[in-house]
Amino acid sequence: MPSAEMTPSSVHRPEPPRPAGAEPVRPTREDEVAAAGSELIGGPIGRRALTGTSWLTPVRVVVLVAIGMFALGLVQKAPCYHSGWFFGASSQYTHACYSDIPHLYQGRGFADGLVPYFDRIPDDVSGGMGYLEYPVLTGLFMEVASWLTPHSGSIQHQEKWYWFVNAGMLMACAAVIVVCVSRTHRRRPWDGLLVALAPAFTLTATINWDLFAVALTAAAMLMWARGRAAAFGVLLGLATAAKLYPVLLLGPLLVLCWRAGRWREFFQAVGAAAGAWLVVNLPVMITHDATGFHIREGWAKFYSFSHDRGVDFGSFWLIWAQNSSHPPSTDFVNTAASALVVFSFLGIAALTFTAPRRPRFAQLAFLMIAAFILTNKVYSPQYVLWLVPLAALARPKWRDFLIWQACELAYFLGIWMYLAYTTSGDAHKGLPTHGYHWAIVLHLLGTLYLCAVVVRDILMPERDVVRRSGDDDPSGGVLDGAQDVFVLGAAARPPRHAAHFDVPHVDWGSRSSEDRSL
Repeated sequence: MPSAEMTPSSVHRPEPPRPAGAEPVRPTREDEVAAAGSELIGGPIGRRALTGTSWLTPVRVVVLVAIGMFALGLVQKAPCYHSGWFFGASSQYTHACYSDIPHLYQGRGFADGLVPYFDRIPDDVSGGMGYLEYPVLTGLFMEVASWLTPHSGSIQHQEKWYWFVNAGMLMACAAVIVVCVSRTHRRRPWDGLLVALAPAFTLTATINWDLFAVALTAAAMLMWARGRAAAFGVLLGLATAAKLYPVLLLGPLLVLCWRAGRWREFFQAVGAAAGAWLVVNLPVMITHDATGFHIREGWAKFYSFSHDRGVDFGSFWLIWAQNSSHPPSTDFVNTAASALVVFSFLGIAALTFTAPRRPRFAQLAFLMIAAFILTNKVYSPQYVLWLVPLAALARPKWRDFLIWQACELAYFLGIWMYLAYTTSGDAHKGLPTHGYHWAIVLHLLGTLYLCAVVVRDILMPERDVVRRSGDDDPSGGVLDGAQDVFVLGAAARPPRHAAHFDVPHVDWGSRSSEDRSL
């Protein structure tokens, strides 16, 4: 029986408008590049379009696109799969399809059933490396792939299988990454397409095992966005056990929690991260004999190798070393690079405390990892994977993202052409040294450009496309909408640019928990 409230007038009365903070953001209506690109599939979404009413939700579409692009990346490796990895040193470079994965199957003892960190690899197999030079959780990832690889047939047959098994596992990591990026900013699921369609993401996904650490880091960012500090810490600790760079995210989080007075959540995250890292590393780290407890040499290999490694590909240090009669020593570069990272963090801290509005977590996370990459003594081509998800969250603007990606694509081609040049003997097929230096400069300039745009967004919040939609810090978790308790300089005065906002402004601390859960 109809209730008294179901009168004709009430049935046809239009629904009240949703609050601005609850409306999903449609990139084709706010981004001119996204709108132009959408013409390939029918044009920008209409004003009356019903979203979320079919199985193909935005997140599922992004995942399908990511899997399709990942598959294209596998196809791009086909010339190496058939012969380049096994016959002819320069072929894998001229086809730009090099991967560490098949080479390290035998070179790190997996073909012989050796246990990483425990069994020493013969020098004639490892080239004098002795032990696996990767962190523990990445070593476990590699070992699991080895268990799933048929240890029969020729070594080339096994290496092909090993690459395919790893590719399947890394594809799962890619899916996790785009899901986490799409869900971190609740109202901006389509930003995950920046990751899914990134050319550098597609081309470098199977060069090494970095996607595993990137997936754990993306999941950690999602947990922080949901206000789960302990879960964030556990995932960040696991990510650091797979690759060292994720621990740097605790630096930006420190200064953000300091400005907002959220110390309890910060220490929860740090404690959980340290605990997760120790749980993974202690069983491998410590060995015992008649003289007591010791650090296992195999476990320490990653850290000693990172310290002793000289200036290598992709860094501005390499340009200096190859153009100087007195190249910098490894000890000098280690000290200088560490100092530059510390100075970068101090600059990020000053920016955080003096910005008109508290920066978003994703913005500072991107700047911190970018600073580490720019100052490091080596830049392997797959390191771009560290930045792609953070860039999509920090500056979800297609024009700037694609400018940066174009520079990274130039570097991707540049390093392989340079290696083709150095391995082709007198034929010199490829890019000479000075040409490779220009490729490095393009990589550096592209990353610096995106950093500059992010810094501009922090200093001029009305230019930040996330905040122009009415949000404060959707990836900030407990920081989202929180009041400031410690500011310096200009931050102690009203925002200089607040008067220019033409979208709903979010007053800090005014949003209810119900609003933030939308």
